[in-house]
Amino acid sequence: MKTITFLLCTLAFINVTAQQHFSGVNTSSHVGIVNGGMNPAEYTNTASTFEVNILAPSINASSNKVGFSDLVNGNDLEELIFKGSEAANLRIDGEILGPGVAYKMDKWTFAFTTKAYAKLDIVDVDTHIGDAITNAGISSFFGSTTINNNENQRLNGTTWGEVGLSAARNVYEDETNKFSVGATLKILFPGSYANFGADKFTGTINNTLGQGTLTDANANLNIAYSGNLGDDFTSFNDYTGSLFGKLNGLAADVGANYQWKDTEPGKYKVNAGVSIRNMGGMTFKSANNSSTNYVLSIQGAESLDLNQFQDVNSLKEVEDILLASGYLNKTANESKDFKVTLPTLFTAYADIKIIPNLFATIYTQQKLNKDKENDQITNENVTSLTPRYVWTNVELFSPWSANEISGVSGGIGVRAYGFFIGSSSIITALTSDSKQADVYLGYSFGIK
Repeated sequence: MKTITFLLCTLAFINVTAQQHFSGVNTSSHVGIVNGGMNPAEYTNTASTFEVNILAPSINASSNKVGFSDLVNGNDLEELIFKGSEAANLRIDGEILGPGVAYKMDKWTFAFTTKAYAKLDIVDVDTHIGDAITNAGISSFFGSTTINNNENQRLNGTTWGEVGLSAARNVYEDETNKFSVGATLKILFPGSYANFGADKFTGTINNTLGQGTLTDANANLNIAYSGNLGDDFTSFNDYTGSLFGKLNGLAADVGANYQWKDTEPGKYKVNAGVSIRNMGGMTFKSANNSSTNYVLSIQGAESLDLNQFQDVNSLKEVEDILLASGYLNKTANESKDFKVTLPTLFTAYADIKIIPNLFATIYTQQKLNKDKENDQITNENVTSLTPRYVWTNVELFSPWSANEISGVSGGIGVRAYGFFIGSSSIITALTSDSKQADVYLGYSFGIK
């Protein structure tokens, strides 16, 4: 277990291949596949008959404990994430927007898209538990800590792919106004999954010269795994090697878009929209599948040695150690196939013309599901403001956002013809040591 935190922290910043993905460019006035992923109704605003996406990777990491300078200075990330009394939260969210095409004809626009996702999360983990397991309780060589936590503490990893089939239509249009609607059907390909949930945990952690034990403990546990992550959830290759599995799930996006047109053809004074995304889920099936609910009970003079988890790399090993201890009791039969729910999001935005060529976008993303459920893939609430300056084929923008995990961050990005690159955190990461880091890039083009 000692390598888990290190993996989660370093993946986002070291293995960058490119929360709110594509912040800034996803509300660009040059509408493409990226915009349609945020709101399928945006496809009607494409300026070209064909809009083609080649490749656009994005990765986003946020934490309430680890700052950008900690990564640059090589500080001990395993110690930092479980430092202090505030519960540890860490989200790493990678998305690869693959080849896709949108075709516009009269009032209709149709699109075919491909995506791959990898997510790794630490959700509300008590710092005393994390410190005892990953660091052998280095923050307290002697003494004990009593924990009474009503939250469901989770360690979760998920990979999956999707193919999107979209349709959008202009419902009403005149010289001043335009209103469109759109929908995307997502065909899901679950890859790998791992979840460890400890709900309503109570117990006492004792530390003596780096030897950690757990006594007087009770908790409801969920241990689930599938695919590569069932064998090892600390290896980067096990995430990238299982992005697309077999078809076994469906989801949908729906959205609406309004434009208050400008006097210049193809331009607007206001472009606003709302959407609900990721309504649905997928079922994991694999030869090594397992999802079991347990009750952990350690009573009287009994104790569990926490040091034996430090070199564990799979949830199967964690499960075997706990079962061998005799402190686990099943509350339900093991399930070989299990369904996982996508992170359903409500999105609203408005891109407003301030003066010629200068725009400002207000954006909010709010999750509709609770991260604490064991079968729920997580996401974050984000609100952002993005000023942008637009020339004919070049666009410069600076997204500033407030994230529920990492706080306030700001960055910069540019779109030049079909190429775009940006980050919503690079400015604050370099100037104020923010706890948010993200980067994306991509290339798309239109064919008249």
